[in-house]
Amino acid sequence: MPGDYPPCAGQAVSGGHNDSVTTGSAARGGSLLWRAGTRAGKLLASSALVGPLLGVSAHAGPAAASKAGLSVSTVEVMQLAMFVGVMGAALVSAIFLIRERARTSAQNVELRARLADVNAALQRSEALLNLRDQRVVVWASDNKKPELVGTLPVESGAPEDRAAFLAFGRWLMPRSAAALENAVAGLRDKAKPFDLVIESQAGAPLEVHGRKSAAHVLVRFVSLSETQRSEARLRIENQRLAADYDTMLGLLNALNMPAWLRTANGRLKWVNRAYAKAVEAENAQAAVRDAKEFLGGQAREAIAAQHKLHPVFEQALSTVIEGDRRMFAVTDFAGADGSAGIACDTSAIETIRSEYERTVRSHADTLDQLNTAVAIFDTDEKLRFFNQAFQKLWGLDSGFLHSAPDNALLLDRLRSEGKIAEQPEWRRWKESLLGAYRAVESQEHWWHLPDGKTIRVVANPQPKGGVTWVFENLTEKMDLESRYQTAVRVQGETLDNLAEGVAVFGPDGRLRLSNPAFAALWGLDADAAKPNVHVSTIRDLCDRGAADSPWGGFVAAITGFDDERRDRHGQTELNNGTVLRYAMIPLPNGQVMMTFVDVTDSVNVERALKDKNEALEKSDQLKNEFVQHVSYELRSPLTNIIGFTELLSLPSTGPLNQKQREYVEHVSSSSSVLLTIVNDILDLATVDAGIMELDISEVHVDRTIAAAAELVSDRLEEHAIRLKIDAATAPKTFHGDEIRIRQILYNLLSNAANYAPEASTITLACRSFAEGVEFSVHDDGPGMPPDLLDSVFRRFEPRTNGGRRRGAGLGLSIVKSFVELHGGNVRIETGKDMGTTVICAFPDAPSGIRAAAE
Repeated sequence: MPGDYPPCAGQAVSGGHNDSVTTGSAARGGSLLWRAGTRAGKLLASSALVGPLLGVSAHAGPAAASKAGLSVSTVEVMQLAMFVGVMGAALVSAIFLIRERARTSAQNVELRARLADVNAALQRSEALLNLRDQRVVVWASDNKKPELVGTLPVESGAPEDRAAFLAFGRWLMPRSAAALENAVAGLRDKAKPFDLVIESQAGAPLEVHGRKSAAHVLVRFVSLSETQRSEARLRIENQRLAADYDTMLGLLNALNMPAWLRTANGRLKWVNRAYAKAVEAENAQAAVRDAKEFLGGQAREAIAAQHKLHPVFEQALSTVIEGDRRMFAVTDFAGADGSAGIACDTSAIETIRSEYERTVRSHADTLDQLNTAVAIFDTDEKLRFFNQAFQKLWGLDSGFLHSAPDNALLLDRLRSEGKIAEQPEWRRWKESLLGAYRAVESQEHWWHLPDGKTIRVVANPQPKGGVTWVFENLTEKMDLESRYQTAVRVQGETLDNLAEGVAVFGPDGRLRLSNPAFAALWGLDADAAKPNVHVSTIRDLCDRGAADSPWGGFVAAITGFDDERRDRHGQTELNNGTVLRYAMIPLPNGQVMMTFVDVTDSVNVERALKDKNEALEKSDQLKNEFVQHVSYELRSPLTNIIGFTELLSLPSTGPLNQKQREYVEHVSSSSSVLLTIVNDILDLATVDAGIMELDISEVHVDRTIAAAAELVSDRLEEHAIRLKIDAATAPKTFHGDEIRIRQILYNLLSNAANYAPEASTITLACRSFAEGVEFSVHDDGPGMPPDLLDSVFRRFEPRTNGGRRRGAGLGLSIVKSFVELHGGNVRIETGKDMGTTVICAFPDAPSGIRAAAE
């Protein structure tokens, strides 16, 4: 049975690290060994009893036992062998467990001794750190909170609470807190140690030391003794004074006024940048080193004489700066150990004063050009200034106005002349009006004059006394406002009756106005599109009616702050199938106008036309593919026909009679014509596919013309047509595809030969022009009627028009395609009894390959 066997040696070893585990394992192992021993004992007993009786050894095997007359099974022999092996393994495991337990016990004793030493050292460290004169902040790692050990005296002002203590700004002086935080940051980030003397808000100085070890960052706060406190206070005070000194020197150095410090004997010891610039020194140190003086000798003597009587010298002195003499307000203070001075440039005061006078005159001239009447009265209520608009408004003579009348007299005169309306209580009204001289804020009045004018009167008290009266004629403005309101009402009625939806949003994203068509197109209620509704609310309502709503972009454009506000156009489709075309137009006043038009019918028509166009394009593509396929399929048998026709015409094939020879010639010529047509179709199909490439090289004009003429010579001789070549002004060469140009000329000459009368002349001309070279072919045929010029370049449209033979209608199409591939153009000059001239213009150097038009 498996449960009767003892545990393996590995299990005994693994339990040796703990006394209880080892004891339990040993007990279980002993139980198993006992059961196995009992079983083996029974086997050994039977073997021991039977063996001597029969005279056979127990290990003799089954054969010997059978010979001896005793039956021993094979299973029992195997059990015995396993028992012996297990007993050996158990014995080895027991010995190993005993040795391992002894070693573990010795290690435990040693570890207990070390732990006791560590605990004693820890207690000593904590006792030292828990003294009430220091506190240590320990960071174990960047991701853990710091630990605090020790305490500081209560009089130091340091809080006991951990969070409050780490908030240095709450219990330290601001300067000390800032310095400490910077130092701690440098210690943690860059391992930069520091030693500081800081001051708490309670006035107690503390020393702070920061260090970083391999695994910890420590900052120690140490309370100082009375002597150390005094020293620390002096150090802090020295730091404060040094900082204040540096601040003052920094301020003086930043001033745009020369400043200096002198020793007791009058020598310069410090100057600022403005001083160095004024004396044209390289820098402040150079000015001190070279003893460059800002003031002249007499000025310095005057300052020294004044200091003997009074420590402060204040006077305006002149000196030369950059070649110009300027005035400076110099202030110099003399102390026990030296003096300090500063100079303020006052040269610009007179310039400013004169500029002020010019500004006043300019201001008066400006006011004199205004259409608004302005009158300025001084503190004595005397008229000191008036502009032309004031004199024109009231129609007063200039002599009276220049006599500086007071305000009350001016009002009485306007009343007596009937230029202002009569008041029920004139005296009280006038006193109320003149109360502006005792007022602090501006006053506003409205006067309705007897002549029908409406005047807005503003009384603006001046800071130094007096009143500025502004008389604004608002008659035209009120008339314009009335007309504007009328226009607004007309506009509202117009918008309400438009079929186009209109909505205007303000800069704050709120709806300013909309018409009923807007709400109807988007399916909104009347209350949903009322003024002051935010665009986000309208977006939420409109998003329900459209799967792909554009209102997200509308909201971003209306409420955004883009520097460039541009028009936006587009269209969207609602869930009910309605298609709306929208336009977003920014208005000058920061508002945005949106318009929506129902274009459902137009879109449906457009879609139908697009589907039809796609069908036509697909049909045309199928046509091109069919033509190309058929052309390729025709080329192979045509080649065979031409080849065998040529073989039949050879003498080596056999003699032919006259009729057979004529038939062979007809077959050969017809096959050649058919092959030419197939090749033309293939060329056009290649052009249509956009895969034709030109072999651009230098084309010799004479050679190309001669080759084309040679190809068409048989047809010309057949009809006694002469070919005239005019190439006197032609260039020798130009850049193009020589094979395609020869094909172009051949097609032109073939076309001309087809329409030229018998025994007539065809003219092939070539000339150069500014952009390139031009070929033309002229025949004296019947010409083309105007209605054929639009379709002359169409494919597969042969036209007899007096021609001798009917072709496939591809010649001029190939010409146009190849010319346009070169970047040129083709034109036709024709007319009744004028013949026909086809002109092909080529650029001198084609810039690229273009797809030819059909």
